Amino acid sequence: MEAPSIGGVRIRPGDGQTVRLSRGASLTDLAEKIGVDPASLVQVLFNQGELVTATQSVPDDVLEILGAELNYDIQVVSPEDEDRELLDSFDLEFGDNWAEDAELVRRPPIVTVMGHVDHGKTKLLDALRHTNLVAQEAGGITQAIGAYQTVALVDGQERPVTFIDTPGHEAFTAMRARGAKATDIAVLVVAADDGVMPQTIEALNHAQAAEVPIVVAVNKIDKPGADPTRVRSQLTEFGLVAEDFGGETMFVDVSAVTKQGLDELLAAIVLTADATLDLRTDPDMPAQGVAIEAHLDRGRGPVVTALVQRGTLRIGDSLVTGSAYGRVRALLSDVGLSLDQAPPSMPVQVLGLTSVPGAGDNFLVVDDDRKARQIAERREARQRAATLAKATRRRTLDELFAQLEKGEELKLILKGDSAGSVEALEDALLAIDVGDEVSLRIIDRGVGAITETNVTLASASDAIIIGYNVRAQGHATELADREGVDIRYYSVIYSAIDDIESALKGLLKPIFEEEARGSAEVRQIFRSSKIGIIAGCLVQSGLIRRHAKARLVRDGLVVAETSVNTLRREKDDVVEVRDGYECGLTLSGYSDIRVGDLVETYEMVEKPRD
Repeated sequence: MEAPSIGGVRIRPGDGQTVRLSRGASLTDLAEKIGVDPASLVQVLFNQGELVTATQSVPDDVLEILGAELNYDIQVVSPEDEDRELLDSFDLEFGDNWAEDAELVRRPPIVTVMGHVDHGKTKLLDALRHTNLVAQEAGGITQAIGAYQTVALVDGQERPVTFIDTPGHEAFTAMRARGAKATDIAVLVVAADDGVMPQTIEALNHAQAAEVPIVVAVNKIDKPGADPTRVRSQLTEFGLVAEDFGGETMFVDVSAVTKQGLDELLAAIVLTADATLDLRTDPDMPAQGVAIEAHLDRGRGPVVTALVQRGTLRIGDSLVTGSAYGRVRALLSDVGLSLDQAPPSMPVQVLGLTSVPGAGDNFLVVDDDRKARQIAERREARQRAATLAKATRRRTLDELFAQLEKGEELKLILKGDSAGSVEALEDALLAIDVGDEVSLRIIDRGVGAITETNVTLASASDAIIIGYNVRAQGHATELADREGVDIRYYSVIYSAIDDIESALKGLLKPIFEEEARGSAEVRQIFRSSKIGIIAGCLVQSGLIRRHAKARLVRDGLVVAETSVNTLRREKDDVVEVRDGYECGLTLSGYSDIRVGDLVETYEMVEKPRD
């Protein structure tokens, strides 16, 4: 029996059965699942106006369209579910799954410091740690996540507290949200003189979405005009009611400059953790946690700032985090001391991985290096497919023809000092909106110095290289000069965003609008054997300029689009004639001029884009 036709292609439709595909799957993957020829699926989509090859990573919405056409319930497996299934295949789990007979111990709370730009988050941590991080930051804003541990004295007991400092610029929203997910308690820093600001609300939303307790630190109470009561009143509108207002949220007035209220803040954090959270874990289980930040160090290789959430991380452990793996070669504390092991809730720098993982990737210790490598390779393949699917835009036939007509696209290669910074910069650049006339495509990104390979790719692709807190190494600069590759260096993210936005606007076709320059009424007609028809005119408004664009208007209708050819006043050739004066003029290529006609002149002026 011949298979029925779907979209003009002979394919037997499904019966509504479910087909599970990983994000970034190709038509070949789907064809294998349902037992058809990949070329037939390509034909079905082509008939619907979608241009997709058989091996190309396909966006989720295209898979759903194809599933509806073929009567299959196509389910795209999320990266989280896919990772969980991957770990299950290795008999591994990520979560609080310790043995029933395990001896649980109390672990320190992990605290995220959040808030608006310049409200003193890093200065507050600086005061708690007695270091000076603020002077090291470009642009006066934190542009990477750092994790630090300090000790609070509560009821005569020393209680460690781990802090995560999240970036303050709006471009780092994704990193800030990730910090909230890796935390137990959020400290919302609000300046007493500024009050609640837009990013204060944004940070509060992240913390509430993560469903973590919130402690509010009202900072800068030493400054003139500080009004802590106003801060309490403003936050009441967002569901944070202070204890002295009859609520449950602890507010602490602090000053990072005078050190006032710091002990009270630490005590409030510990008390909140004891009252609302049961922070216990098994210290003997294989270590698990999250890579808060990662960068490539020239002397030490990939360096990961890891936060141990469960178990104990030891030197010699086989570790896998994201698509990176390796054996722990060294552990360094937040102050640079060498450690043999890192207990729960301790932030450490880990050396020994083969590559730089992504900021926010979960890490876990496995039995041996072989298993770590297998997990990392599968994760890398899955991540590559998902990235391709994300970068692949749906392209219809109409869009293809439009793209061929425009041909305007800005290609970028991003290199940064850390994985989190590159990710945040990429998200911020892709969010730039200058309309549909031009497009932005990031063809490569990575951590570390700009290499000759990057320059070669940029030269072949006609791309621009963005170096964020990194420089070109070796002969890369010479090669870039020789190949004409543009390398831009930045240390503050919003400078890069502004420049790229300006570049995108520069690719746009200019918008011109007409601006009236003057009008003249024809009062008399003169005939010349040499020149032809001469219009004797009185300039009524503006000015009439020689060679200006002009239109001839008769009884309210435009009868000719032309330009002013010659312009005379008395017997002299002139460049322009202003309103109230008489002149004689001729029009280029048009001689049917009558008394009573209007000559209107104008210029096409480029209109600046918003």
